[in-house]
Amino acid sequence: MLALDAVDLTVEPGRFVVLVGPSGCGKTTLLRMIAGLDHPTSGSVQATRGDGRPPSNAVVFQGRSVFPWLHVRDNIGFGLKLKGIGRRERDQTIDRLIETVGLGGFDHAWPHQLSEGMRQRVAIARALAVDPDILLMDEPFGALDEQTRYLLQEELLGIWERTRKTVVFVTHSIDEALTLADEIVIMGARPGRILQRIPVPFERPRTMEAVRSDARFAALFNRVWDGLRDEVLASRQRPLGGAR
Repeated sequence: MLALDAVDLTVEPGRFVVLVGPSGCGKTTLLRMIAGLDHPTSGSVQATRGDGRPPSNAVVFQGRSVFPWLHVRDNIGFGLKLKGIGRRERDQTIDRLIETVGLGGFDHAWPHQLSEGMRQRVAIARALAVDPDILLMDEPFGALDEQTRYLLQEELLGIWERTRKTVVFVTHSIDEALTLADEIVIMGARPGRILQRIPVPFERPRTMEAVRSDARFAALFNRVWDGLRDEVLASRQRPLGGAR
């Protein structure tokens, strides 16, 4: 089954790009290709740094992506340990990220002792710990309650302001896309393709309250939904498949 067709997408360094589209349109497949977890049957995915070396990446998935047998500190430091980073440097990085994602006092808590939102903070911190050039996020807040999702959106905005990582973020939420993105990429129903690229004009640093009170918010929301509506209806009339 063809998941993506003739996708042509360029993401500039330091940009926060959000992919939206109907279920099954290949958003997750595209993200996995960028991460190197899947490979296209034709065409190519290319990523380069200014010095010509391939960039590193880290992925944050939806749901329970932390290791249940490791406490918070060891979850966050897992990638650093694999890279052979010494204990002292590892502890310094872990301490900084625990503060960054607001998990102070939970250093030695086990995942089952944390809320779902706190576990997602651990997953984000673990991804940031290895200092990736590209942060790939696949609906990381999709399973959370609305209040927790808003809090983590605000935290992610703050983290991005401090790190200016290149981020590719998948969501079904137009509100979330407008809150976070520099640019929204609308994908069509399976096989996925790029339909529109919509720049988000809200100034940075940015807050959720400022975005939603901006006079341009409603018009942008309607523009994104207008681009999605027919594709969502079309996706419901096609056979189910594995692409997300």
